[in-house]
Amino acid sequence: MAAVAGVSLATVSRVLNGNSHVGPAIKKRVLGAVAELNVDLSQHNKTKALAFLFCNRNMLHAFHSRILLGAQEYCAELGWDMIFLCFNYSPQVPWKELHVPSVVQRRDMVRAVILAGTNSLNLIQLLEHKGITLVALGNNLISPPENLNHDVVYSDDIQGAYDVTRHLISLGHRQICFVGNLQLPWFSRCHAGYRKAMEEAGLKPRQSIIRSESDAEIGYLGTKALLASREPVTAIFSGNDPSAHGVYKALRDSGLKIPDDMSVAGCNDTVGPWLYPGLTTIREFPEQLGKVMVELLLKRIANPGELPQSVTIPTELIQRDSCRAISPPVENVSELTASRI
Repeated sequence: MAAVAGVSLATVSRVLNGNSHVGPAIKKRVLGAVAELNVDLSQHNKTKALAFLFCNRNMLHAFHSRILLGAQEYCAELGWDMIFLCFNYSPQVPWKELHVPSVVQRRDMVRAVILAGTNSLNLIQLLEHKGITLVALGNNLISPPENLNHDVVYSDDIQGAYDVTRHLISLGHRQICFVGNLQLPWFSRCHAGYRKAMEEAGLKPRQSIIRSESDAEIGYLGTKALLASREPVTAIFSGNDPSAHGVYKALRDSGLKIPDDMSVAGCNDTVGPWLYPGLTTIREFPEQLGKVMVELLLKRIANPGELPQSVTIPTELIQRDSCRAISPPVENVSELTASRI
């Protein structure tokens, strides 16, 4: 087939595995050779296994565990297997120096890869050069290019953050602070939705940013820094539920009550139902994310020449008891803190 198409075996492999970085002219030649030789692509590789490559995150991460569950269950329904692999790497390492688990490169064992966790362009470049088909969780890509040329699935956390901020505004809150780490893409996306809602309402966005990888630390220290600044704030929007848990602890350590003294909202609904009071948050659907990622991979395997797809899964605003309406609005939460010391 490579000889008929006038390309290398590696190029044939990239085309048949759905690598989107092969030029359209080359792809046309390879698929033309497939048709000329009457090759049955369904027999190209009978292996029915996908790899779930979980990168740079805690192995017991609640949100990603649910993505894995959704992907694995859908694979099982269709008679496919799922291989779970952990891989930690630095975004600064050149792609040629990365060493992914060897099983990922075994075409007789794995047909394609789901990229979950936190990922950078260097890993994607490595998989591209090895002709490995992939689908990525877009929310957790660090500095992705505008045109990634791969199948990508997003949870619409930007819209979700916009919705929860609008909800806080509808309750009378005007002094709303975002707590997070904007160097991490999921916090940055939530901040974008928050900022849009604030600016549309003619309100000043404000943030308390902690550069940490620990969600609880981000929420706790971000809130403590906010209270120490004595800025007038009546509501805190934390970029995910685990960091909101840290917000709860910081407020209670400072003698403040939720929602009487401060309303709090989070994102992703992983621990929100367990907190007291229950956390108003953005419900995402990680099992659905996993299912859609598998769907895209199987379509890519069956039709390697199709254009890359980007799918966005909506979110849902969940209203619980951590937010209250204020009338008249509290002017300065630092006054409340001082009264309890």
